[in-house]
Amino acid sequence: MILTTGFFFFGYYYQSTIKIESPEENLGSQVVIRLPDGKEVFTYENYIIEKDGKTYYKGERNTIDLTGGTVTYEDWE
Repeated sequence: MILTTGFFFFGYYYQSTIKIESPEENLGSQVVIRLPDGKEVFTYENYIIEKDGKTYYKGERNTIDLTGGTVTYEDWE
């Protein structure tokens, strides 16, 4: 009985000490894109791509056309 309890306690303790950390991504500098209609997009430099003379935001699940916006490098929270 003591051996069984010790086995379960050790297994629980061992599982709680395992930590999985994701690798840190280099997202680039923080940028603000001011669009012609007055809206602002806060993103990182590595998410902005230029293709065929147009500027795009390329995220994980979507792509947004930001053509005509001005890109400024500034820190934001």
